[in-house]
Amino acid sequence: MPVQECIRNISMRLIKRVREAYRMNWEFDILYALQGIHGPVLDRVMVFLSALGNAGILWISLSLILCIPRTYRKTGLQMLVTIVISFILANLILKKLAARERPCWIDSQVALLVAVPTDYSFPSGHTVNGFAASVALFCNDKRLGIPAVILASLIAFSRLYLFVHFPTDVLAGILIGGGCALVVHMGFQKLSAGRDEI
Repeated sequence: MPVQECIRNISMRLIKRVREAYRMNWEFDILYALQGIHGPVLDRVMVFLSALGNAGILWISLSLILCIPRTYRKTGLQMLVTIVISFILANLILKKLAARERPCWIDSQVALLVAVPTDYSFPSGHTVNGFAASVALFCNDKRLGIPAVILASLIAFSRLYLFVHFPTDVLAGILIGGGCALVVHMGFQKLSAGRDEI
């Protein structure tokens, strides 16, 4: 048996054992399936989408811009409050509590198109930020909110495509970001109702 084939067989066995040890077979199945649809154009698109969500800069900037005109000031403020709350919950608390390794840490043989992230995997910060901001926007303005939610969804998908998050990381990000947006929106509505009564 050639040396290269022997090394390949050993590598495949190790990957299989790692997958079984972490009991994430179905999640890895999805991630490996996504590796099969890679192509030059799609790779560039996904890297671009992922970069859009880095550090929540896009969503924070959009929130600040919306705070300028009086018409959208409440919406922009609501988005900022949601982003801050969801960031504290997801990045400062849950990531450290879960301490989940990223798929690219577990299977380092998959060639990444982006730098290897250094923080934990669960939940996906890109997804939390995107859905916190986009759902908050949707709650106030559906015309602007729908494309924002679509963009947040594409950014979330890019994190799976790029092999840096598990599907449950992204799902949790959607629930946390969207859930925080709904709670904050209800809070703002109650505050507005209280002021109207006064």
